[in-house]
Amino acid sequence: MDTAFAGSIPQLYNTAAGEVSVRTKKALSQGIEVTSHPNPVGGQNRNSNTRVIARLMIVVVGMFGFGFAMVPLYDVFCDITGINGKTGDQITLAEGLQVDTSREIEVEFIASLNDSMPWEFKPMQHSVKVHPGQPTRITYVAVNNTDRAITGQAVPSVAPGLAAEYFQKTECFCFTEQRLEPGEEKQMPVIFVVDPNLPEDISQLALSYTFFIKPSGTQEIAASLKHKSNQEL
Repeated sequence: MDTAFAGSIPQLYNTAAGEVSVRTKKALSQGIEVTSHPNPVGGQNRNSNTRVIARLMIVVVGMFGFGFAMVPLYDVFCDITGINGKTGDQITLAEGLQVDTSREIEVEFIASLNDSMPWEFKPMQHSVKVHPGQPTRITYVAVNNTDRAITGQAVPSVAPGLAAEYFQKTECFCFTEQRLEPGEEKQMPVIFVVDPNLPEDISQLALSYTFFIKPSGTQEIAASLKHKSNQEL
């Protein structure tokens, strides 16, 4: 950098400062009131943070609401199309149901959670082999590792979809809502029967459950988030 130019920088700064000082003194000598304007940036930042938190709260509540809405939407879709392997309601086994010992069907068990559901959920056995017409009992387990009670609803499905009408449940945790207290673990049984009329070319089935949060659980989580945001403010 040129030495003369570098040396002129403080002089320019001092000159500018001196001019400002002179103007201020002249204004005071003429009786003109000199006021300073506070920096509005701090207040704007606080207002901006409040608006951001409010918008995030709306997004979170909307996500939970959409997750709950997927349960009835899924039911309507399956009722209209008859696909996706939606299983039927609870049944009572007919007396004298014949067990077909000449066939063996492998049933795999799958567990999944909606994005908003914070539980742990899994089957206690990966798969079983059954004869058509043979009642079979298996168990799923759910754990609520949060610090709040949550109510969930399980939605079942069977793959391949064409086999769903031949897969019947006599007992299932999906028939009712499941409420888990903070830290609670619950074992949930399923008793099912594969109809002997299952097409001969089907030898493997997959029973899947997806857990969704019910509205009460959504409200509790939203209230917890609101409380946390108020503390941060």
